[in-house]
Amino acid sequence: MAGNESQEFMRSTSEHKHSRGKAAAKREIIPKELLNITQGFIVVFAPDGTVVEVNGESSKAMKVPEEDFPGLSLYDFVLPEDVVRLKQLAEDCLEHGRPVSGQAKLLARDNTIVDAEISLSRYPGNVRVKRQYCILIGRDVSEEKKKELDLLRFSNIAHYTINPVEITDPHGRIIYVNPAYERVSGYSKEELIGKNPNVFSSGKHPKGFWKQMWDTITAGKVWVGEIENRRRDGAPFFAQLLISPVIDGTGKIVGFFGVHRDISGQKNLEQQLIHAQKMESIGMLAAGIAHEVGNPLTSISSLVQILQRETKEDFTIEKLELIKSQIARISRIIRDLVDFSRRSSYEVQMTDLNKSLHEAVEIVRVGKKAKEISFHVELDDNVPWLPLVPDQVEQVFINILINAVDAVYGDKQPSQQRAGRIEVRSTVADSTVVITVRDNGKGIPEEMRAKIFEPFFTTKKVGEGTGLGLWVSYGIIKSFKGNIAVDSVEGQGTTFTIRLPLRSELT
Repeated sequence: MAGNESQEFMRSTSEHKHSRGKAAAKREIIPKELLNITQGFIVVFAPDGTVVEVNGESSKAMKVPEEDFPGLSLYDFVLPEDVVRLKQLAEDCLEHGRPVSGQAKLLARDNTIVDAEISLSRYPGNVRVKRQYCILIGRDVSEEKKKELDLLRFSNIAHYTINPVEITDPHGRIIYVNPAYERVSGYSKEELIGKNPNVFSSGKHPKGFWKQMWDTITAGKVWVGEIENRRRDGAPFFAQLLISPVIDGTGKIVGFFGVHRDISGQKNLEQQLIHAQKMESIGMLAAGIAHEVGNPLTSISSLVQILQRETKEDFTIEKLELIKSQIARISRIIRDLVDFSRRSSYEVQMTDLNKSLHEAVEIVRVGKKAKEISFHVELDDNVPWLPLVPDQVEQVFINILINAVDAVYGDKQPSQQRAGRIEVRSTVADSTVVITVRDNGKGIPEEMRAKIFEPFFTTKKVGEGTGLGLWVSYGIIKSFKGNIAVDSVEGQGTTFTIRLPLRSELT
């Protein structure tokens, strides 16, 4: 029924029943003072739905003057989909005399919809009375329904968002976390409820940092900052955190709402960029260092050779030989620096990686330290040939294998060690060739892992390594658009993983 037709129908119904209503209204079914003692609306209606009496709240809710209400049909103020249900409630109430309750959507004269909780009672309760009425007592819950809907929407957003969300009480104790928070932290909801969020603290932020945050949110303001936390497994978790106070209608802070945005990937990229820039800067300096050191070193080497030919004293000969060995060591360092800093002049060729790996293993395994170490080589026949520089790739494999041998060999003779083992594998996965070298040596301490590809960094004793092997290897693999990574558990072993794209565009 259209709006104008509906209003016209209600007016005609009103005129038709108005005289009958006025007569009924002259005698009060329920005294006015009793009708108006409640904040809800009360409608007294006959079994056919005709309104007999209403209170002032009903008039306000339905936008009908109180004196015009008697004689109208209650069902004209109910949305069509709720009419049948309300009639059934009224029939049950009148037939059995028991109060019944439910919900209904009422339609006011201005076409606004009122969500109402209602209860119906028979009056009077004595079944012997011929004329009985039904009393509807209702409460407008439209605002509550709206708040419930808003809360449901918010709950769904908080629950299903990909960002970790937490809610705490005014003292900072967790009262809610969403599934994303559980996934990121590694803790279950049950483990977190009632805890302080500092269970994730990495210890990287000073007390003043957290004091400033707490002072801000307890003052009723929003705080935004970047933090580093720790997952349950100890891995770092970088996030941009927004904390907002939750304030009730009286202005009192009743809790805090925190949203984390994971920026771990961004931080990792920043660290990689910084590392790449550092490597580039060192590479630019390498050629200059080689020139400045190489020339005087050549002169010193020549003088040593002259002195060796002229002297006959055993002591002098011994010391000159020591100087010569140190000159050779410095020359080796300079050569590695130059190899890293300048563009490769080697010719790019289609390279059999499996063959290069096999040859590198054969070269390393004949060394004195590798005598009592078992090498296990598993090479995938499906690994394709790639456009690389064979000598450079083989040098990378040799550098990593030598490090593995040193890690297994340790500080003692091989006979005093547990059975040494080095595993070498190649395979194809996700459009890349993957090469892994795994040893069961002493492992690399966590604080050193981030530095192993830096120049001159070594865990070996003075004189046993230049600290350039992995640095040079890193540069070679990067020049082929690949990646080299390390995973290690102290006391158990280390795994180096090299990934090379199947299609390499060398520049």
